[in-house]
Amino acid sequence: MLPETLSAYKPLLGAGTELRVQYNSASGVGIVAGNITSNSSGVSGGASARTTRGGYYGFASSAETDAAAIKAVLATAERNAGFLFGKLGTKKPQRKPLPQSRIDTKSVRNSPEQKRLLDFARDVDAYVAGKYKTLTSRYIGLGVNAMDKYLLTGDGAETKSYLPRAHMYVNLSTETPDGNAIDYTEVFGGAGSFEANFTTPEALYERIEKIYETLMAKRDGIYADAGVKDVILAKELGGMLAHEAVGHTTEADLVLGGSVAGPYLNKKVASELISMVDFANTYNGTELEQPIYVDDEGTIARDAHLITDGILTGYMYNRELAEHFNAEPTGNARAYTFADEPLVRMRNTAILPGTDKLADMIASIDDGYYLTQTGNGQADLTSEFMFSINMGYEIKNGKLGRAIRDTTISGVAFDLLKTVTMLGDEMYWTSSGMCGKKQPMPVSMGGPDLKCRVNIGGR
Repeated sequence: MLPETLSAYKPLLGAGTELRVQYNSASGVGIVAGNITSNSSGVSGGASARTTRGGYYGFASSAETDAAAIKAVLATAERNAGFLFGKLGTKKPQRKPLPQSRIDTKSVRNSPEQKRLLDFARDVDAYVAGKYKTLTSRYIGLGVNAMDKYLLTGDGAETKSYLPRAHMYVNLSTETPDGNAIDYTEVFGGAGSFEANFTTPEALYERIEKIYETLMAKRDGIYADAGVKDVILAKELGGMLAHEAVGHTTEADLVLGGSVAGPYLNKKVASELISMVDFANTYNGTELEQPIYVDDEGTIARDAHLITDGILTGYMYNRELAEHFNAEPTGNARAYTFADEPLVRMRNTAILPGTDKLADMIASIDDGYYLTQTGNGQADLTSEFMFSINMGYEIKNGKLGRAIRDTTISGVAFDLLKTVTMLGDEMYWTSSGMCGKKQPMPVSMGGPDLKCRVNIGGR
């Protein structure tokens, strides 16, 4: 869907001008108890341009991508920047020119037929319905989406990128012995096409069996005791903490807006065991779920080191805010659709693993909890957070005990991180969600198991 080249427009691009052609595609199906509740597929796209004059941005977009439309958005962006400059005068500092760069990321651009998604989901639903008779309800959802971009800048950057994802959501519900509804959800899949993530429904049956077993354990579970407890946050929760409660506070635009990370730069914010990085594209030589090689301003992306050995050491920047903070841009400028301006956004944010084994971490707790899954969470710019806990287990005398019912945890992330005494040696990544800062954005987050103290909500 992208043009083969945008080279014909190079003479029209001055320094600091960005031209982007982008298409987003999304397909999905949902089945509740055998009934199709959603079945949709669509593509949206267009062209946008952004330029600067006197330090001010001018932006324009069009749903058309022919030559006339592209020339029009370039001209309109210039007029918009000139209008602000004429009204407000020169704003300093001005952005530094970018080095010449060209990086192409290549991936097979394809989407499954809608019938393929629907048939796959129906087969899984039929298997679940036939095998698990104690369920009160079930949901099978499949979602496939991709962002396809071509960026050309007047400073010499040119890149094509294609970022597809495919996920399946399996939610099983039943009743507890006292008649209350209870459910459990797992998400399969990740980066790449549908076919790369899913081969046959039969390949998922073993994992679905584990979902059912976990639901049954939760059905017979107990409520957690409320209060500040020793806990192990499983890998998924460590990733959520890294993204929601810490990551957002270190985005440079939110730092400028007054986040708690502003006055904490170069100060201790966590245990010396904690290091945290927003990775650009690879971790330990492996490409990550959201690999960004060049951002949507044409900046070559690099890892943003946020916390090093417990010390807050940096932020995530776009070009303008890197200039403001007298730092180097990290390539964190990302736009969700062609009609969106790039914002400072996370890419692959994670707490780095340590050296501890999960068994040793469990054995070190006399009375606490192993919390394994969160459904959602929220945090503010003070790093205060509240996360739902959808699955976990009690720990008694260093051994795992009964499952626990749904609860919450809450606290201040920078305070919680100071209580970390053990870090697991295994890394986990997930990318099924969307970050919702002004515009949605696919991101990934990661981390190890970590032992800490946190306030748990109980019943």
